[in-house]
This record gives sequence, structure tokens and C-alpha cells, in this order.
Amino acid sequence: MKHKILFIGGSLNQTTMMHQISQYFTDCACYFTPFYSEGFIGYLAQKGILDFTILGGRFRAQTEQYFTRNNITVDYKGRNQNYDLVFTCQDVIIPQNVRGKKLVLVQEGMTEPENFIYHLTKSFSLPRWLAGTSTTGLSHAYDLFFVASDGYRDLFISKGVNDSKIRVTGIPNFDNAAQFLENDFPLRNYVLAATSDRRETMNFENRKKFLQKVLTIAEGRQIIFKLHPNENWERATREITEYVPGALVYSDISINPLIANCDVLVTKYSSVVYIGMALGKEVYSDFSLDILQKLTPVQNGGNSAKEIAKIARQTLLNSSN
Repeated sequence: MKHKILFIGGSLNQTTMMHQISQYFTDCACYFTPFYSEGFIGYLAQKGILDFTILGGRFRAQTEQYFTRNNITVDYKGRNQNYDLVFTCQDVIIPQNVRGKKLVLVQEGMTEPENFIYHLTKSFSLPRWLAGTSTTGLSHAYDLFFVASDGYRDLFISKGVNDSKIRVTGIPNFDNAAQFLENDFPLRNYVLAATSDRRETMNFENRKKFLQKVLTIAEGRQIIFKLHPNENWERATREITEYVPGALVYSDISINPLIANCDVLVTKYSSVVYIGMALGKEVYSDFSLDILQKLTPVQNGGNSAKEIAKIARQTLLNSSN
């Protein structure tokens, strides 16, 4: 009988990571689901109140469209099978029906900084979702945790993650930046600004200040803005047009070719900064560049998904026989 594996999606980045890993389990029965939760959080998501998160809105729509385009077998909320193994890209919320299963956590990208809410959450054992991805790994509910680099391994251990569960493999989507150098995006030698969705996720952002920073860095060079997938595109475009006239604005395209062709990359808190770092671009971020250099994901030619699948199979799946 085939082993049954559930892959929990989320954002398009998380979902494509899961899909890549699943392709090394062709001898298993693989099922996928958009990210989900039960109880009060699940109720809020069902009512559309959490559409700014991976529980709904544009994130979920993109994931469901991806499932359809790729003919992926969906088991919504993992309700219909008894799974031997479960993969997820975040543990801020662990659905109740996968607790007790063999669980694999894969780092999705950059984690948010450890701010006041993070320390408050840890000190008083508050729900981890209050502090967002800064609490990644702190559920301790998984059997294995695959991370992007030695720098991230050290960071997670410093937060209290059990080092015996961590494996440094690199992570899909961030382990082969060189592949993006071959692209058909026609422009070169510009300043690229990657905007954030902090306002959409109930965080503060001074967008005017960010736009002014980009203008200062550009020093008259061509500026291109790539809007965050979860951002209010209409509002963001209107602001850019007002404060940075002459800038080009892109929304619904991949940012990776744009990074490959730019001279300078400007971000706030975004995982895309690691593509720029890996390609040796001049990078500006709200994180220290010294820290980013240590955290930059392993570049292994795109082999992270294969390595993750191999270790998970040997350590967890085969041990269930």
C-alpha cells in the first residue's frame, strides 16, 4: 500500500515549495490543501475576516489556481485520508488534525524581526500567530525542520528550537538564484524596489518615506517598482505615480527576472532580498546587510527539494514501515 502524504500550501511561494518536494515522492499518494485552521481562527477565515493572511484572500486564490493549472490532487483540510507524513511551510498555526502525525516543517523564507510582540508572545505563551513568522519553529510540534542556511540554523537555535530536529538543506525557490540570469525581461541596469504588504497585514509602514528612500538611492537612474502580491495594487500605483513620476510599476509578474537584471535592489522585510544577495546585487534592506549575508540561503543548484525529500523519507517515512 502506498504511503499517503499531505502537503499544506499557503502563499504561492509556500505552495510551489511543497509541490517541488512532492515530485520526489512519485511512489506515494500525494495530496495537497490550501492552508487552514479550525476553531475560532477557522471561523474568522470562513467569514473572510482573515483574507489578508494565507488563510484566505489573494493568497488562497493563487494557491487554488496553481492546484488547477498543475492538476494537483486536493484533499481540503486533509479530511479524507489517514496520512503517514505531513509537510508544511509554517508552524505559527498547526491544524489539530495533523498534530500527532509525522510532521515536517520547511522554512518558507525570511522571518520577521523579533520585536516587542515577539518577546511578549514568548514570555506569556501567547498564540504564536500574534508575532507572525518571528515565531517560526517555536511550536516544537514537528519531527524535522529544514532551514535555508547555517545562519538560520543558529538563529532558530538561539530562539529555543531543538537543534537535533534542524537540517540545513537550503530551501526551494531560493537555492538557485543563478537560473534567473537567463530571462526575457527587456530592461537592464535599473534600481528595483520591492514593496511590502505590511499595511495589508495590519502593520505600520511609512510608504512615503520608503518611496523617498528609493529616489535618493536611484540618483536619477531608472526606477522599477514590483508590487507585493498581497498588496493593494491600485493604491500603491497611485502613490508611486505621485511621489516617483516616471517610475515603472509591475504587479502580476515574477520578481526574479527583475532582480536578475537590476543593478540595485531596495526592500524592507522581504525574502526576495536573498535572490539579490546571492546574485551579488547592491542591496538595501531594513535588516543589517551583515546579518543578511549570514542568513542567505545555500545555493545548491536547485537541489533543496530533492534533499529534503530524501532525508524526510529516510528519517520518517521508512521508519514507519
